[in-house]
Amino acid sequence: MLRDVRRSPAKSLGRCGSLQAEKHSADAALRSRRRGSLNALRNSDIELILDVPKTDLERVASSQAEADAWVQNNVKNYDGVRFRYITVGNEVKPSEPAGSILFQAMQNIDSAVSGAGLGIKVSTAIDMGATTDTYPPSHGRFTDEYKNFLQPVIDFL
Repeated sequence: MLRDVRRSPAKSLGRCGSLQAEKHSADAALRSRRRGSLNALRNSDIELILDVPKTDLERVASSQAEADAWVQNNVKNYDGVRFRYITVGNEVKPSEPAGSILFQAMQNIDSAVSGAGLGIKVSTAIDMGATTDTYPPSHGRFTDEYKNFLQPVIDFL
């Protein structure tokens, strides 16, 4: 019989707390909003990057009320958790259905965060294929496809 060796969120995050004490700060990215993980982060000094998954983009882009509800359910309901950033989507590509709604979803989440009186920055994560000529780094640029796609996002940020 196999034993489940996964640690509880509290035990795993306790290890993060130990690491935090060693380096004086800790950051974490959470792509899955499991209640146990968020609850374990309450009143810790760990700053969190929370992801709005692609599966939620259509809903939060379609309505400000939906974005407000998303922020209420996933951020405000977890008082004591230190949210540093909310990333909307993860490596959304221009060719994906989510590509046409990413910017609207970001605007709605940002409005929801502001309306709730939270000082959390809203951003997105881009695919590494979005850049070209990356060496030396000063020569790096977005591909033409991504430049057009990301220009409204860049202006927003």
